[in-house]
Amino acid sequence: MGLWARITRIFRASTGAALDKMENPELVLQQTIRDMRDRVPELNNSVAQVMATERLLAKQKENLSTQVVDLDSKIKASVKMNRDDIATAYIGQLQQAQIDLERTSVQLEHASIASKQALKARDNYVLNMKKRTAEAMQLISAAKQAKLQEQLAQTMETFNIGDDASTFTEMREKIDRRVAAAEAKLQLGTSSVDAQMQDIEREAMDIQLQDKLLEYKQSMGLLGAGSSNAAGNQLGAGNPTENQNSDAQQNQFFINEGNNTGNK
Repeated sequence: MGLWARITRIFRASTGAALDKMENPELVLQQTIRDMRDRVPELNNSVAQVMATERLLAKQKENLSTQVVDLDSKIKASVKMNRDDIATAYIGQLQQAQIDLERTSVQLEHASIASKQALKARDNYVLNMKKRTAEAMQLISAAKQAKLQEQLAQTMETFNIGDDASTFTEMREKIDRRVAAAEAKLQLGTSSVDAQMQDIEREAMDIQLQDKLLEYKQSMGLLGAGSSNAAGNQLGAGNPTENQNSDAQQNQFFINEGNNTGNK
């Protein structure tokens, strides 16, 4: 393949691609509809000319028929008047008129056929134009619908739910990791040695306070002859006969013991 042929092919390919990109189906179909409608007046003019020719030939045929009848009458009158010279002249005119009438009749027959064909072609074109127009309007509607769908698809792409779903998943994983780390730290804090030692110290403090309370009750004669365990149970159950002074003393004792323990 020659260089010029290759350049020509490249130019045609580039031009065709550019035209395909620039070509709007909706506008092309609308222009096609306008072109088809613009041809209707031209077609009507052509049909009108054919019909005018037919009517003109029909008028000529009518005139020639009248002329033939008139010449025939004149010939007969000339013969009656013994004017053979005039009759001969009329006979020549009659023969020419008959020839013209015959030729005009043939032309009129052809013109009638052409007129009918022209009318039929015009009607077929109008029918086909209406059909094509309806089809073009459907295609234009489909093109508009496709354009709207493309715009909707582009809009949906900008609001893709998959991106938001991945964001929620990542944030959920981060929050779960933070919660798990906080729970682990809390568990380590509650199970440490210091926390256990604090629990033991609180338990020892409660035992000391109970022992002191028993000593005070024994010294005050508030305990019976039962064992210390019975006295402890009695203290746990409560004694309704204790007076307000004993309650005040016990409260003061707990306050003092708490302060001493805090100082230690």
